[in-house]
Amino acid sequence: MAKTNMTPKSAGRIQSAGAKQNNGAVSKGSFAARAQKAAAKNTAKK
Repeated sequence: MAKTNMTPKSAGRIQSAGAKQNNGAVSKGSFAARAQKAAAKNTAKK
């Protein structure tokens, strides 16, 4: 299976879904937070 980098758009969808389930909050260390970090890291590489 090919590796696909996390994009800011994908990370935003993940964070939005997580926030909706948690009364608008995204906790530190959650999957959504890690996705945002990965997207930022991938964007900075370009």
